[in-house]
Amino acid sequence: MNLFDVYPLIPVTIEKALGAKLWDDKGQEYLDLYGGHAVISIGHTHPHYVKRIKDQLDAIAFYSNSVQIPIQKAYASKLGELCGLPDYQLFLCNSGAEANENAIKLASFASGKPGMIAFSGSFHGRTSGAVALTDNPKIVAPCNAREDFQILPFGDLEQVEKVLKTESIGGVIIEGIQGVGGIQVPDPEFLHGLSSLCKKYGAKLILDEVQSGFGRTGRFFAFQWAEGLKPDLITMAKGMGNGFPIGGLLISPEFEASYGLLGTTFGGNHLACAAGIAVLEVLEAENLQQKALDLGEQLIEEIKTIPQVQEVRGKGLMIGIDLDREAASVRSELVSKYKIFTGSASKKQTIRLLPPLSVEWNQLNSFLTAIKEILA
Repeated sequence: MNLFDVYPLIPVTIEKALGAKLWDDKGQEYLDLYGGHAVISIGHTHPHYVKRIKDQLDAIAFYSNSVQIPIQKAYASKLGELCGLPDYQLFLCNSGAEANENAIKLASFASGKPGMIAFSGSFHGRTSGAVALTDNPKIVAPCNAREDFQILPFGDLEQVEKVLKTESIGGVIIEGIQGVGGIQVPDPEFLHGLSSLCKKYGAKLILDEVQSGFGRTGRFFAFQWAEGLKPDLITMAKGMGNGFPIGGLLISPEFEASYGLLGTTFGGNHLACAAGIAVLEVLEAENLQQKALDLGEQLIEEIKTIPQVQEVRGKGLMIGIDLDREAASVRSELVSKYKIFTGSASKKQTIRLLPPLSVEWNQLNSFLTAIKEILA
């Protein structure tokens, strides 16, 4: 049997990893500045993370949500403490797309309206509702197309209000910082404007923090750069589990739960929660959120000095670099010659940097040296 061929693969087989380093099956070392799509937050095979999961595996790996699972409550308590939203409610699932599906559903339940708004450059997942709100027609199948789901210009509050006035829109979803869209950072005024318009017209504001959460931007969630903003729903995954599949939905206190409203088989299982708690403990103990902010600011300033770079965007260790040429050949040479992994974006000239938050400056500096040589 063959695999269904849907991924363009880097011709490398990774067999071992530690921190921001990778090793292939030939023993060649690589530098990971992409973190497997922003998944690796605290670093590959962090010893505390590995121990937490092994200890949990020795006790119990899984039971369904038909019984009490104390580690879920322990995770929720720690998450509320670190993210600064202790009054929110937590629903645990398995992935970012699943988190967004449940957020869309909950917004529609609460508002009583079927329509949703997303924005140009958006990526919210590949499942039915999430992909209908993703700005990429190539991955939206005919069965996913929904007339009451609209993708509007990024940053245009006037257009948002015009559509909200139709009275059919139950939710607005936006990424804290767009990832696949090329690290597009929403203006805090735009986010606050969306919040005000949602309240005015009875819609729910959903912040997709799947890629931008868990300290990556120098705040726990990227939307927290818009001081005082309180979304109705916050979705998360990726760095949440540092490689173990876990997703979640933070739900503001105004929402009332009822049995059967949401559900999941594997979400919030014992192993997933153990991985999640380990991530939070390492983020806190090693002050990785501040480290991401400090290293990111330094790296962005250095990148700005490269003549062939047209623009640099981002916060913390979530960085988009627009080149004066297509990025594919540059990324390819970074791997083949310099043994450095980076990411792509929907814009062909953009390189995405999403390294583990444990990365060191000397590692980032090696990237600077490499890309300067390639571009020159």
